[in-house]
Amino acid sequence: MINFYLDRKYKKPSYTIGHLYFLTNESKMVYFCDTLEDAVRPYGVKIYGETAIPEGEYKFIISYSPKMKINAPLLLDVPAFNGVMIHPGNSSLDTMGCILVGENKVKGRLVNSRDTFIRLMNLLRTYKQNEYIIKIK
Repeated sequence: MINFYLDRKYKKPSYTIGHLYFLTNESKMVYFCDTLEDAVRPYGVKIYGETAIPEGEYKFIISYSPKMKINAPLLLDVPAFNGVMIHPGNSSLDTMGCILVGENKVKGRLVNSRDTFIRLMNLLRTYKQNEYIIKIK
């Protein structure tokens, strides 16, 4: 069983930088990568394509994205959001409410996103679960 934890570290007016961790079978929390999301807004305030999903715990599955033409983690039952995925991207313009993975070596952006996404998918394939959980705080 593998679960993930997203710690939102830097909440800026137009983006949010976080750290993604996973919990191993031995209950060890391991840092995996940095994340980039849209801005965190007060609960109930949503600007289409510019708002991060609410804090909480979400199940996710691996699903095919026709838009991106890749298999990617799809978060389930996110209040007031549809189609929230974890995928590669470099700036808040790439998020549309989704969670991007990579390395935050440039202020407000990610680099090495595709390589990080491939590592994430390989990690998920290693555990071969039908469903995963991510806790976002």
